[in-house]
Amino acid sequence: MYFDYIIAGLRLRTDKDLVEVGIRGFKPFATEVEGEADCTITCVDSIDVDSLGVHRELSTSYVAEADANSSFSRTETGYLYSIKRNLPDSQMVHFHIDRDSGRVITDIKATDQIDVSIMRFGIWVMFGVVLSAHDAIAIHSSTIVADGRCVLFLGESGTGKSTHTRLWRENIEGAKLLNDDSPIIRVTEEGVRVYGSPWSGKTPCYKNENYPVAALCRLAQAPKNKIFRLNTIFAIGALLPSCPPIFAHDEYLQDHICRTLDNVISTTPIFRLECLPDADAAQMSYLETIVLTKR
Repeated sequence: MYFDYIIAGLRLRTDKDLVEVGIRGFKPFATEVEGEADCTITCVDSIDVDSLGVHRELSTSYVAEADANSSFSRTETGYLYSIKRNLPDSQMVHFHIDRDSGRVITDIKATDQIDVSIMRFGIWVMFGVVLSAHDAIAIHSSTIVADGRCVLFLGESGTGKSTHTRLWRENIEGAKLLNDDSPIIRVTEEGVRVYGSPWSGKTPCYKNENYPVAALCRLAQAPKNKIFRLNTIFAIGALLPSCPPIFAHDEYLQDHICRTLDNVISTTPIFRLECLPDADAAQMSYLETIVLTKR
């Protein structure tokens, strides 16, 4: 038996009910409509890492939500993501994806209690590889909907992305949150669109909805409110840091990400907002990114 989820128009198939095991963010994306899977995830008893032909380690990182250390490596046929909690007797968990087929195997044990945080993050990494081949990126941002279009607010952790979208909801009539951490932007025949996803950080906002992108906006704290549109070079610098950093050292993944960003920048306004956490900043950014960008 398998379980299907439609995320950003792509089908993720697993051999486990992700909602039943405790990853509730997947519930709005579950589907019983048949179709071909873009990414399949299968739990196995063990993975022979040596047989995968690991070429080189691309990056290492600390995963705060799981208090775990991880590594991302290139293999003969795809990528290996290994993650281990910083706890006594914790075991390393592996996720391996065959890049061409989108098939993933993981040795999270089918008979044991699943580590929800590790499973959720491992799927995010694997699905991100699949997204890259479909002109799509899971982009770190807080995303607001207003007047039927979306603005993605980007920035380093602690710069006030969630605060700013909350100010929109409090001061802009009809504004609502789409996702507070990892929405997915995708270049489609209809233009650049943003999709809700099962990954929304500390804010449980899991919406199976998508909208045209009005603008993307890099946020920075400042003593006064100011917003301005960025040219192409500065736009790239504003967007690239919010793409998955784990993919930064692989030529294939970065080529696909940069190609997608190029399409986004060529059709979508990119802004920088320097602001205080106040209502005036929300109203100013709404005017510039939604009202004045209407086509």
